Amino acid sequence: MTARRRTIGVALTGVVVAGAGVALTGTANAATTTETTTTYSTDDAYTSSTRRTVNFGSADKLVVGKESGETRLSYVKFAPKVAAGATVTAAELRLPVESKPVAATLSVYSVASGWSEQKLTAANAPALGPLVASIKPKLTDTTLRFDVSKVVTKAGTYAFALKSAATTGVTRLRAIEYGTTTAGGPELVLTVKRATTTTAPTTTVPPTTTPPTTTPPTTVPPTTTPPTTVPPTTVPPTTVPPTTVPPTTVPPTTAPPAECVTGALLVPSCGVLWGAAAGGFTDTPRDQALKTWETLTGRTATIFHQYHKGDEQFPTKAEIAMTQDPQRPRVLLLNWKVAYNSTWAKVAAGQQDARIDKWSAYVKQNFQQKFFLALHHEPENDVQTTAASGMTAKDYAAMYRHVITRLRANGVTNAVNVIAYMGNEKWMAQSWWKDLYPGDAYVDWVGLDSYVSVEKGYYHYGDMGDILDRQPTGGGLGWYDWAVRNHPTKPIMVAEWGMYHRRATLTDKSAAFASVIPELKAHPAIKAVVYFDTASDDEGDRDISVNSMPSSLTAFRKVAADPMFKVTIGK
Repeated sequence: MTARRRTIGVALTGVVVAGAGVALTGTANAATTTETTTTYSTDDAYTSSTRRTVNFGSADKLVVGKESGETRLSYVKFAPKVAAGATVTAAELRLPVESKPVAATLSVYSVASGWSEQKLTAANAPALGPLVASIKPKLTDTTLRFDVSKVVTKAGTYAFALKSAATTGVTRLRAIEYGTTTAGGPELVLTVKRATTTTAPTTTVPPTTTPPTTTPPTTVPPTTTPPTTVPPTTVPPTTVPPTTVPPTTVPPTTAPPAECVTGALLVPSCGVLWGAAAGGFTDTPRDQALKTWETLTGRTATIFHQYHKGDEQFPTKAEIAMTQDPQRPRVLLLNWKVAYNSTWAKVAAGQQDARIDKWSAYVKQNFQQKFFLALHHEPENDVQTTAASGMTAKDYAAMYRHVITRLRANGVTNAVNVIAYMGNEKWMAQSWWKDLYPGDAYVDWVGLDSYVSVEKGYYHYGDMGDILDRQPTGGGLGWYDWAVRNHPTKPIMVAEWGMYHRRATLTDKSAAFASVIPELKAHPAIKAVVYFDTASDDEGDRDISVNSMPSSLTAFRKVAADPMFKVTIGK
């Protein structure tokens, strides 16, 4: 990861402190001083079993574990310094956690140190050496600690590999790029003892002679005139302008009419629904993250986007509470991966009916408001073309039809169904891409998840127009034109969108944000947009937040303030 080289902090213990006004005398004596030194990683990176030649050295996260068939290992390297004559009595590796760790054994191994974070990949990573330490993290842990005392015994260079026993999840840790050279990344903490000589001829009498003569402070302040200064009394009377300007502001007169309301399928009669998912890939509760984001951007997110899978029962109490705020009315957009730990084909065959029925009963009992439901968003990522896999595009469509049919039969009538495509040019060019669509009778909204980079020359560089009109590899209809031509009666939701730059390449997003309103006006079938805000994506290298730069936030606030987003949720 980038060359922010690390400093060392020292804490001393065993020091004798003398009270004020006491004189100490004596001869030099031998003593033992205990020091705690912290060294931050010089290199840290992770590797991927499915992307063997890809380097993740610039990421601000370390990832370890196995998920969706991909195994990731992490590597850290330190170069601690120890004073001459000192003895290392203990060494501890500390790894700050980025999000809740997986409750599976995490092990540390010694590895050769001849690698660098800029070049490390699974193809050239050093072989695992002896096991040094293992722990089983708790979900509440914020820092993982490993005793590496048997390996780190003196100054030198030490490298370790991290491996998790998890097979269905990953633990994300903070790399040194996350913070500064003195905080935020992997630490190697050494306890060191060294012999010192101490003398105690220090006299502390002088401090006791000056305090009694503290007359200066009592003579000057009383005679000063600041308490009767005129400026404080002159400013308030002249604060009339601020109270006159707000009533004459233009926005209230340009706001859309009150008849912009949502209908039976939550389609606004005019304008565009405004929404967001905030706090991605952090431990911050999503409701709290969204409220913070709303304050930051200046507008309530009418759509609150959340993600669920398998047997989870939702909406949760916190999610429901977000829809019951009379001052900030919201609707939910809930993603559900019904086939979690199963396959689309098995769901379509009825093997997860118990899961569907249980959730149906929960919804009917706990939530009567209308909400958006997206089944397994971005399915393109998980398509397997082998028929026996149970995960073909046609299997997805069959799964979608089965779930919606069963929900309706169970009496879940308040779900408004959204199919959320990725809209990536490589997927749009696949022969099976069209097979994902389950049919107009099962889909209420057609959704798009898409992002652009604001770094010129970087992958997917562009603006809002590039998000909406991205064409398949080899040419053909852009995504928006495809949706309008093939499903002209369906409203379009941009269910995830964002503009990003690499975390190490800070770039202004203002120009890209400025394209949003004109492009929405040029694409009238779009009836909802939902921003995905995170300062670091799942790979740790992209910043999609709207406030990565002050100028970017200013531009985004201007977008959020547009009157087209003033839509009332219908009863």
